Amino acid sequence: MSPRSKSGSVAESDNPLFSRPNRLMELSGFTEEQLSVRDAIFKICSNYPDEYWMEHDQTGEHPADLHRDLARDGWIGIALPEELGGAGLGIAEATMMMQTISESGAGIAGAQSVHANVYATQPVAKFASPEQRAIMLPKLIKGEWRTCFGVTEPNTGLETLKLKTIAKRDGDGYLVSGQKIWITNAQVTEKMVLLARTTPLEEVKKPSEGLSMFFIDFDKSAPGLELKTIKKMGGRAVDANEIFFDNYRIPADSLIGQEGQGFKIVLHGMNAERCLLAGEALGLGYAALTRAAKYARERVVFGRPIGQNQGIQHPLADSFMNLEAAKLATYHAARLYDQSTQDKSITQHAVGVACNSAKYLAAEAAFKACERAILSHGGMGYAQEYHVERYLREIFVPRIAPVSREMIMNYVAEKVLELPRSY
Repeated sequence: MSPRSKSGSVAESDNPLFSRPNRLMELSGFTEEQLSVRDAIFKICSNYPDEYWMEHDQTGEHPADLHRDLARDGWIGIALPEELGGAGLGIAEATMMMQTISESGAGIAGAQSVHANVYATQPVAKFASPEQRAIMLPKLIKGEWRTCFGVTEPNTGLETLKLKTIAKRDGDGYLVSGQKIWITNAQVTEKMVLLARTTPLEEVKKPSEGLSMFFIDFDKSAPGLELKTIKKMGGRAVDANEIFFDNYRIPADSLIGQEGQGFKIVLHGMNAERCLLAGEALGLGYAALTRAAKYARERVVFGRPIGQNQGIQHPLADSFMNLEAAKLATYHAARLYDQSTQDKSITQHAVGVACNSAKYLAAEAAFKACERAILSHGGMGYAQEYHVERYLREIFVPRIAPVSREMIMNYVAEKVLELPRSY
C-alpha cells in the first residue's frame, strides 16, 4: 500500500515527531548542508506516518515506496561520486540521512530498506576500476538496482577471517559455494556485494589473506542459489535471509580490486556501516523520547500530568543527555571517516576506534530511551497503537549487528588500552 493512497502527505503538525523545530540540531555544530539533508529527508518521510510502518511491520511487506522516493530525489547515491550521478557528499551527511529516516518513525526497518545501498557501495566506489564503477553504480543510484551485503556466515559469526564460502576460479568466471546468513533485503535485490575465499583458509599464511570481494548479479532464478527467509522479532518490513550457494557462477569481472585483498577492501564499508547504524539508533532513540515526552505532558493521573513527576522527568532527561553525548561521538566518527579518505595521516586504527565507539554508545543510549519510553507510557506502552513497543523491538538490531557490543569492548580494550586479547 502506498502512503499516497490514503490522504496524501501527512501534515507535520499532525505528527508528534514533526511538531516542533529541533533547535538542538541547529545549535550542535552541523553544517548548513547537513541540516539541508535533514530537512529534505524529513519532508520525504512525512509521507510515511507511523501507521504505515506499523502495518508493514505486521504484514512483512517491503517498503519499496520509500526506496523509490529517495532514489527519485537522488538520495540513494548521497555518498557516491557526482560523475556517476551521486551527490558526492560524505558519510557524515549519509549518517544524517539515516538518522532522519529512523527518527521520522520509520525506525530501523525504514532505514534498513536503503541501508546497504549506501554503505556496501563505498568499497565499490573506492576500489573498483573506472569501467566497473561506470557499470555498477549508476543504476544503483537511480534506484533501478538494489544491493545486499553478503559477509556473515552461520558457522563463523563475528569471525570474519574464518569465512568459508569459496569462490573457485573456473574458466572465465568463478563458482561460488557456501552459505551466508542474516542478509537483509536479499529477497528484493538484484545485486550483492559478496566476500568469499578465493584461497582456502588452510592454504593462507594469515587468515586475512585469501578473501576477495565481488559485486555480483543476484539472480534468484539461476541454478546454484537458494534463499530462506528468517522470521524475526522486529524490523519485519525488511527481510533477513539465509543464502545457500552451490556452484553459483559469477563472471571474473565481478571481482573488485585484487584477488585476495578483499578483507582490507571490505573494512572500508564496515566502518561506514558503523556510522550509519549509529545514526539509525540515534534517530529511533530521539523518536521514542519525543513520544514519551508528549505522552508525559498529556497524561493526567491524580490530577496532574505524569511529566510533572520527577520519577518520569529524570529518566527521560537522562536519556536525552545520553543521546546527545552519543550524537557527538557519532558525528565525530563520521567526520573522521570522511577526512581519512583525503588525509592519509588519519589512520584506519583511529577511524575504527571512533566508528566502533560511536555505534556502541548510540545503540546503548537509544536502547535506554526506547525502554524508558515504554515505561513512561505504562500499560499503553505495550499497545501497538502507541508505536513505542515497535521501537523497542527494533533497537536490538544496532546492539547486536553488525558487531556485538561485547566485541566492541574487546576491540577497544585491546586496541586502545593495550590489554591482552581475550578472544
